[in-house]
Amino acid sequence: MTDVAEEAGWATAKTLAEALPYIQIYDRETVVIKYGGHAMGQEDVAKVFAADAVLLKLLGVHPVVVHGGGPQISRMLDKAGVKSTFVDGLRVPVGQGRAPDHR
Repeated sequence: MTDVAEEAGWATAKTLAEALPYIQIYDRETVVIKYGGHAMGQEDVAKVFAADAVLLKLLGVHPVVVHGGGPQISRMLDKAGVKSTFVDGLRVPVGQGRAPDHR
């Protein structure tokens, strides 16, 4: 084993040891993971994300992936001439009905 591979192995072991309490808490639980729009266009990020989601499944956690798509939605709205703003982190089309009800 090379020094680099050995270092990577120790780093992985350290990360898993730090994550163990959370792995135990979320054992057999369903967790929702947002895969944001900014990450969607980066193949290297997608591969790491997929590997991490598979690892969670192997550890007994049930990941459900939802996508954000913010940049892609913004481009489509711009093309359609729809102006929007964000209120409390939620996209709200300007002049298109009322703001979301946050009850």
